[in-house]
Amino acid sequence: MTDWLSSRMSLPSLGGLGWLRIVWRGGALALLCYGGLALLVVLRLVERPIHGVARPLTPWITVVVCRLAVRLLGLHMRVHGQPMAGRGAQVANHAGWLDIFTLNAVQPIYFVSKSEVAGWAGIGVLARAVGTVFIARKPTEAAEHARLLAGRLAAGHRLLFFPEGTSSDARRVLPFKPALFAAFFADGLRDEMSVQPVTVVYRAPPGLDARFYGWWGDMEFAPHLLQVLARPGGSVDVMFHAPVAVRDFADRKALAGYCGAVVAEGFRSTISG
Repeated sequence: MTDWLSSRMSLPSLGGLGWLRIVWRGGALALLCYGGLALLVVLRLVERPIHGVARPLTPWITVVVCRLAVRLLGLHMRVHGQPMAGRGAQVANHAGWLDIFTLNAVQPIYFVSKSEVAGWAGIGVLARAVGTVFIARKPTEAAEHARLLAGRLAAGHRLLFFPEGTSSDARRVLPFKPALFAAFFADGLRDEMSVQPVTVVYRAPPGLDARFYGWWGDMEFAPHLLQVLARPGGSVDVMFHAPVAVRDFADRKALAGYCGAVVAEGFRSTISG
């Protein structure tokens, strides 16, 4: 086990002011998320019979909810570059559960997640409602993944993957695993698909551990959520790099290596700036 994965953050006690923030921020966040979910479900009842798998309206509810959530959590967001236009996928580094709010706040996007997430209490319900694509991360199922992804891309969906395969301590970019990239090279996708690398960099609130927004190893969700709710906000940078055509790469390993290097360089330049 690497040093960063086994290390833990030392954080001060929540204190009275911290608990006050937890109460009002937590209540507002719950109302925002589940109120938005209720509105989304109702609108989806109208949208689905007309548009099927396509979702021309409901993703914007997710965008608005996540933008408000980012502000509610006190995060100052800076966006560099532009999200890709047209069909394709984005690949980003993964610091933790906050990425869901951060990346959804910038654009309509559909996450591609491991199948286990669908069964997680609370999170699984939200993930299914907003159209998350659930897959088993096995290279042997690349053909089935390609069929599923091709259907979503044909519906105009922009997909987002976390190729590191796990979240980190928000202070590094882990190597991109090539398995998820295999589906991009299937017939019907390779010649028409583009991939956009995206770098996400968090900065902790003043005086706190630089890894504050990271969620890694065997950290539990609830204690980390309480810490985020209790503290003054930090900041997050989201950097959209130039998209690349899948057909320009020999195989999944070459594409994964390129995207990982671009994201890592963006991370280094941003965190040192």
